[in-house]
Amino acid sequence: MSLRAELVRLGLRWRLKRRGPTDTVQQARQRLAFVERFVPAPPAEAVTQAVNGDGVSAYRIAMPVSDWKRHVLYLHGGAYTIGSPSCYRHVTWRIAAATRALVLAIDYRLAPEHPFPAAVEDAERAYRWLLCEGAEPAKIAVMGDSAGGGLALALLLKLRDAGVALPAAAVALSPWTDLALTGASLTLNAKADPMLHAAPVPGLAKNYLAGADPRNPYASPLYGDPTGLPPTLIQVGSDEILRDDAIRMADRMRSAGCTIEIEIWPRMPHVWHLFAPVLPEARRAIARIGSFVGQHL
Repeated sequence: MSLRAELVRLGLRWRLKRRGPTDTVQQARQRLAFVERFVPAPPAEAVTQAVNGDGVSAYRIAMPVSDWKRHVLYLHGGAYTIGSPSCYRHVTWRIAAATRALVLAIDYRLAPEHPFPAAVEDAERAYRWLLCEGAEPAKIAVMGDSAGGGLALALLLKLRDAGVALPAAAVALSPWTDLALTGASLTLNAKADPMLHAAPVPGLAKNYLAGADPRNPYASPLYGDPTGLPPTLIQVGSDEILRDDAIRMADRMRSAGCTIEIEIWPRMPHVWHLFAPVLPEARRAIARIGSFVGQHL
């Protein structure tokens, strides 16, 4: 583990203690809006285009190495309540470069204003739009982080159940796969996780579910049958409260005969990829994603 990673952990832990576990959704959104002002802009060679994917707002990001026949559908994190593609502008161009693809980062509807299944519906609509635009499933990867990682896996289940051709690969970064909150790491890693409080998680799940069954596979893909899903890479940090969401999902996919690779990165914070401008482990993880996607597209 690099010295920079240790410093990032210390900074996150200090910020976590200051923030406290009782922020409202509005406070969390205001805090993110403040942080977003400091998110680095993409390099000059990155081309970012606002698009409308059948009613779903999105940004399409291309790098000079991007093959215009290769696509990554990116689903951002934020517990289904905060976040947007613009918050990820310092990461999505790196993913476009690593995967040599066009990245479509969508702005799906957020809870509590738009609870489950709004996010899944938007993700499915964006994927179908890609197909209508001429993208070949064999040249598409679906990717997401945190809630977006769970959403990516839920999207695969929904597409398969609907008889839609599946993408060639999927990547889930620190995915939230169990909104029933039965993972042991929620308790075991509550003190070790430098980025996330465990206390607000039940309220965040409640905001998104709005009374829906937390074991509905389209909300919690851990409870679905993953038979037939495409090759998937999962990356998670060892100290995360969501570590067991990732491990159990990988185990379930492996038992169903899926091609699944899971990487547990020692002491990495939740979605450490977001710290790519300063963290060598983040850049290595993104390079690994590029290698995995390159094997399957």
